[in-house]
Amino acid sequence: MTLEFDAAAAEARAAATGPLTSFIDNLVERIGGRASSRTIFGDPIERDGVTVIPVAKVRWGFGGGAGSGGEEDGYESDHGQGAGGGGGLSAAPLGFIEIRDGHATFHEIRDPVSLWPLVVASAISAWLVLRGLRALLR
Repeated sequence: MTLEFDAAAAEARAAATGPLTSFIDNLVERIGGRASSRTIFGDPIERDGVTVIPVAKVRWGFGGGAGSGGEEDGYESDHGQGAGGGGGLSAAPLGFIEIRDGHATFHEIRDPVSLWPLVVASAISAWLVLRGLRALLR
């Protein structure tokens, strides 16, 4: 069993050092290096002695794949290939920092959509409490 494990580990190491790996590393570096509030909302703005710096929540993710030769009738063949990859970037404004007269103040941008889970949970809780009170009063 250790021979099978050693062979599988050697095959994984060989696959991890191929050109696809360097392509994925390069892509991840480029996406991750650009995932910032500056990329999404721009540089800080300065007017009349006031500087405004945008603040954002930025998330990114990436997935990749690889491939190798296939098998035909239990024997290895030279046929088969593979590749794949995908990524995504999400950014949402959190607020901005205002620098005026040497003092910095953070101003939050409120997103009303983020309150919906709280509103729904409160409505369900109120309904359950009222239903329980009605059952007790009968």
